[in-house]
Amino acid sequence: MARFTNCLLKNIFTRSQFDSAKRRQCLQYLNALRSLQHNGYKTVYFGETEIPETLVTGEDFSDSYYIHTPSWCILHAGGSQGWVPWKYRMFLRNDLCIKKEDSLFLEFCDVVKRAYGKCAIVVKGRRQQDEMKPKTDKEGEAKAYVPTSINLTSIACSPGVAKSYGHELISLPPYYNYLNPLDSAWSSMKWFIIN
Repeated sequence: MARFTNCLLKNIFTRSQFDSAKRRQCLQYLNALRSLQHNGYKTVYFGETEIPETLVTGEDFSDSYYIHTPSWCILHAGGSQGWVPWKYRMFLRNDLCIKKEDSLFLEFCDVVKRAYGKCAIVVKGRRQQDEMKPKTDKEGEAKAYVPTSINLTSIACSPGVAKSYGHELISLPPYYNYLNPLDSAWSSMKWFIIN
């Protein structure tokens, strides 16, 4: 496993060798996640996946003009222990329906606390202008980036809520979405359905 991880990290960094800021941000994320895991935190990846309704219904619009169809948004969470035993949510998204649910992240943190104890919750979200601030340790060295809020389509994730349940909230660095195993799983599933 360690050999596979080292090969993966080597490919990540040689591909973006000219962009040291992105590389540094990825290293900070990996170091923060590894130190949390070393301190007994379980890693849980939390996110959402959009599935077009045409993929669900099997309709084929390839011969006609582009028809805008709604999509289904699935909130999901999982990690090395498998899928989180949580009441998963599915929302129908179209142009008229964009409403955030406030209590879902509270409920999620409670369920994860009961199931696994303290967790490092990794979220890939839509970023806003002032959502990230560098976290500094006692020596003043910048460590990982701490989100002030991570907004997904259906839910807002707050580090204050996560800390109140004993969790840590970590944002997946941009341009490194493939570090989230759930995105890979959903991409494979969509590819399997399409083909």
